[in-house]
Amino acid sequence: MKITPDIIRYEFIGTQAKIAKSAHAGYLGLAGPVVAETKNTLTLIHQGQPKSIIKNLAVFDFKFGDGTVVEIDGSLLVGRSEDRLKKSVKRLW
Repeated sequence: MKITPDIIRYEFIGTQAKIAKSAHAGYLGLAGPVVAETKNTLTLIHQGQPKSIIKNLAVFDFKFGDGTVVEIDGSLLVGRSEDRLKKSVKRLW
């Protein structure tokens, strides 16, 4: 998978996610498949329980189907997934 700034336009439901960093200590280390997304949260299944994670408070490691792992700041993901498609992305590197 080619990593570009457009990665934030990707559909994350179904991907494996892990919380790499967080301002909320309870979020650290949570991992599992993403099952739902709202404007401000991602919902993971962690040890059989759904956990809602506030996007602004976390940095996520997403693992895609080809084995690629990408770290994305949750503040870049705030907004409905369909609205992220319309968002213009400034190059971060």
